[in-house]
Amino acid sequence: MWPQPSLLSNLALSVNQDIKSRITYSVVTKRLNPDDMKAFILAELDRIGLGHNTFTEAALDLIVRSADGVLRKTRNLCLACMLEAVRAAQKTIDIEIVNRVLIQPHWRKDVDLDQF
Repeated sequence: MWPQPSLLSNLALSVNQDIKSRITYSVVTKRLNPDDMKAFILAELDRIGLGHNTFTEAALDLIVRSADGVLRKTRNLCLACMLEAVRAAQKTIDIEIVNRVLIQPHWRKDVDLDQF
C-alpha cells in the first residue's frame, strides 16, 4: 500500500507540521509460531540482562498461548507479569502471576465478557 500523494503534499505544508509529526505508518505482520515467540521472549530477557529462569516454563507457555502469536501482546503481557512479580516481591514469574495478570479486564477477550 502506498500513501496518497495528495495527502502527503498537503501534510508537507508548515501549517500541518504538528499533524505530520503524529502520523505513523503501520504494517500488518503475520502471527509468530510458539517456538519463535519463546525465542523472542528469551532474546529480550538476554537483551535486558535477566536470566532465562525469570519465567517458569509453565508461565512462558501460558504467555505464548495467551498472546496468540502477536509480538505486542507478548511484550505487554511480559511487562505486566514483571510488574505483578515486583508487587508480589517474587523473583520468578510463575503461572499464578500470569493468571493474576490475565484476570484483569483489559486482557480478556470480548467473547469472555459477553457472559457478564
